[in-house]
Amino acid sequence: MTTLKPLTLHAHATGPNPFKVAILLEALNLPYTVKLWTFGDDSSGVKGARFLAINPNGRVPALEDPNTNITSWESMACLNYLLRVYDTSHRFSADPSAGQQGLIEIDQWVSFLVSTLGPMLGQCNWFRHYNAVQNDDAYKRYKAQAYRCFGVLEGQLKSHAGKWIVKGEGPSVVDFHFEPWMRQYEFAGLSLDEYPSVKAWLKRVQALPELVRAYEKVKAGEDM
Repeated sequence: MTTLKPLTLHAHATGPNPFKVAILLEALNLPYTVKLWTFGDDSSGVKGARFLAINPNGRVPALEDPNTNITSWESMACLNYLLRVYDTSHRFSADPSAGQQGLIEIDQWVSFLVSTLGPMLGQCNWFRHYNAVQNDDAYKRYKAQAYRCFGVLEGQLKSHAGKWIVKGEGPSVVDFHFEPWMRQYEFAGLSLDEYPSVKAWLKRVQALPELVRAYEKVKAGEDM
């Protein structure tokens, strides 16, 4: 890996999704640099022409790999790309020996985060902090849905009494997908008191050295 050219992670230091990519980059011991963008439409913003040339959706993360000349965007696509190209020993992805059950186990939990749990937490954050008009009914709805998702995650962790979301000796890409969203539970006005397995998992995954390094590196990225 030492002969690789550094990949470029396009990010900002507040939202959860860029951190997912940084965690996997760190876990795979890949060289990378971080470029931090704003939310505006000027030359340093994700809605400006410079960034839209990288990601037409105008959102971070995006990942440029000079070793393959591949650019990816959307966090799930970025992580899947890294797994296919660089996780050849399947440390963080499903081992082929696990068959279709192993593959679907990873896919379904990542899909649950991307399609359901993450958006519910995001809406809690929006209606608690950012909506121009207070809307308690909307916040109540998304809060209930977030707690329902916490219950699903609690059940999964209890089902195999393991340390990680998908049963295994070590963390998988699933844990890397979930952590940046789950760490926002207090900001969203939520509690993990009724979800002890989730609370223990979050503490465990946040202590991973690669995760600590990822947060430090993203926050110290180069402003665009």
